[in-house]
Amino acid sequence: MWYFKSPEVVYGDDALGYLDTLPGNRAFIVTDPVILELGFAALVEEHLNTAGMQTAVFAEVEPEPSLQTVRRGAATMRDFAPDWIIGLGGGSSMDAAKAMWILYERPDLDPAEINPFTELGLRQKARLIAIPTTSGTGAEATWGIVLTDEVEQRKLALGSREALPDIAIVDPALVINLPPQITADTGMDALTHAVEGYTSAWHNDFCDGLCLQAIKLIFEYLPRAYARGSEDPEAREKMHNAACIAGLGFGNSMAALAHAMGHALGGVFHVPHGRAVSIFLPYSIEFTVRGGGTRYAEIAHFLGLAAGDEATGARSLVEAIRKLARQINQPQTVRELGIAPAEFEANLPKLVTNAETDTQMVTSTRMPSVEQCEQLFRYAYEGREVDF
Repeated sequence: MWYFKSPEVVYGDDALGYLDTLPGNRAFIVTDPVILELGFAALVEEHLNTAGMQTAVFAEVEPEPSLQTVRRGAATMRDFAPDWIIGLGGGSSMDAAKAMWILYERPDLDPAEINPFTELGLRQKARLIAIPTTSGTGAEATWGIVLTDEVEQRKLALGSREALPDIAIVDPALVINLPPQITADTGMDALTHAVEGYTSAWHNDFCDGLCLQAIKLIFEYLPRAYARGSEDPEAREKMHNAACIAGLGFGNSMAALAHAMGHALGGVFHVPHGRAVSIFLPYSIEFTVRGGGTRYAEIAHFLGLAAGDEATGARSLVEAIRKLARQINQPQTVRELGIAPAEFEANLPKLVTNAETDTQMVTSTRMPSVEQCEQLFRYAYEGREVDF
């Protein structure tokens, strides 16, 4: 038995206008300093004020939200006592909002204890709205929470179905001026979500179509969104939709090996999440297909690529992913991130340990041994085709 969970999704032009009639008294906005400076938090506050609400803003979320930030935000939230919590920004702000909400409702809980099997009893005090300002993480449509333990230098992949946002507001106006680098990082994040969501060990009929449609949209519109930016509003809107659709897909079927390795890399070297997971996607495909029983040829066929057999389909899909990455100037090896060989080797045991213990490892259709995981990291560092 499993579940398909989805928020109510409000999308398209003027989707933010939905907030004008939101019932409630007090709204607490969780965001980051950049979003605050861009005026997006003030814009959301205007809509909430129109609805007659008092508002407060916590704008201290860092790019990789830490346990310490979450605890501090939850304490501020308790002082304000909202009935609505708004996660506004990229995946970091939305994940932080989820975790703060849980601690607001459950102050007795340590954030590291958040898991799908513990009943939390949320929504006694507040409900959650997620408003993405990037087109990639899909966090507005998922119940996963990724936090960073700064002491242990590792990412914690947490989550609870109860932490799924009640409402996701997907307004393309919030991403129309997204910088090219963030467009690339988050777009490749969405692609990794969709590919792994379709091919994970927990894939299912309810998610397959969502993942395939997201993959198709990303291949078609990401190069346009990257190259043309605000001059191509159609590409911006399609990418914003694709990210949410990918979130709905993989959020209900889980990610896999590329995410486990990407989480490990990001936790140690502070690489942006989308860049980290997408670097490993081609290598994870090359590794996984050698174990058999994969579905990469189905994706290749859907995209009109060579897919005569599973190995051919996987090869053509990897080539297409790497071509897309080149189009948007994304690194394709760990070395290209500027990590020196000695630094990489010194941290390799920690990378392997963190990847092996990541929750997304168990949903890979082929799980590497410790030795194979180490070899995969080395191949991804050097840019070698996986042959084992």
